[in-house]
Amino acid sequence: MSRTAVVTGAAGFIGSHLSERLLSEGWTVRGIDSFTDYYSPARKRLQIETARRARGFTLVEADLNDCDLDRLLDGADVVFHLAAQAGVRRSWGREFHLYVDANIRATQRLLEALRTRPARLVFSSSSSVYGETTELPMREGHRLRPVSPYGATKLAGEHLCELYRANFGLSYAALRYFTVYGPRQRPDMAFSTFITAALDGRPIEVYGDGRQTRDFTYVDDAVEANLLAAGYGGAERIFNIGGGSRVSILDVLDRIASLTGTALDIRFLDRAKGDVIDTWADTSLARVELGFSPRVGFEAGLARETAWYEKRRGGREEGSEA
Repeated sequence: MSRTAVVTGAAGFIGSHLSERLLSEGWTVRGIDSFTDYYSPARKRLQIETARRARGFTLVEADLNDCDLDRLLDGADVVFHLAAQAGVRRSWGREFHLYVDANIRATQRLLEALRTRPARLVFSSSSSVYGETTELPMREGHRLRPVSPYGATKLAGEHLCELYRANFGLSYAALRYFTVYGPRQRPDMAFSTFITAALDGRPIEVYGDGRQTRDFTYVDDAVEANLLAAGYGGAERIFNIGGGSRVSILDVLDRIASLTGTALDIRFLDRAKGDVIDTWADTSLARVELGFSPRVGFEAGLARETAWYEKRRGGREEGSEA
């Protein structure tokens, strides 16, 4: 029997992959996206094109802060809430109101609409809620001290989900992603900027000394975590989703040089405000409770993303897979 999913941020990096996966498994999918100009709306339209051509998909172009949520959520079994204003560095200063609107106000409005509905919510959170810590790997029970406005807004979203669970019985799971990468990655993210600069022969700018590490998660594994969380019936509500690939930025650059066959011109800049030195996910809770286990290792995943960018340079559409 077909199930109905609502995917917010459906034209984004993870949202477009998730929409296609759901459709391939027979779900009816109602996607919503406001096509903001954080990065090219035209690129987002290409990313969602495969889903748009599929039977069972409907795209709603609207903002969660002013759309008809009752109509959007009608008949939904699961709501995958990925819509957000992303980016640590841009969350400072005059653009902060965009983060409040997209990450807090829109989430609260969605939760208010869900309070009388049986639909389950899968909320996309971030490792940014942890902030700087020497306690590695990061566990869900660690003290949360975000060091960026972006991280603070994602933590506020988690708190709102829990408030609606405690007061109205909302069924939800929050997924704290650790640096998701792969084909269609946002153009402002590190792998995307590094690979395109390498292919174009431009200098690569690195914030910090390159020794900082990240736990990198391939996009297909993030999508799998969403589906597992949608079907989970246990008591846990917050899960780390990492790829098990804690790698330094310098090692990433070495691998990109090898994959592209280029000598990289690397320029080191001051460490950006809000960027943490290290991340590393303890995913044991997700493994035990959800059955989550990342399947795509760092080297294979980076090779796929590099190949995708190489094909784009060869004239293939941005939404196509490597």
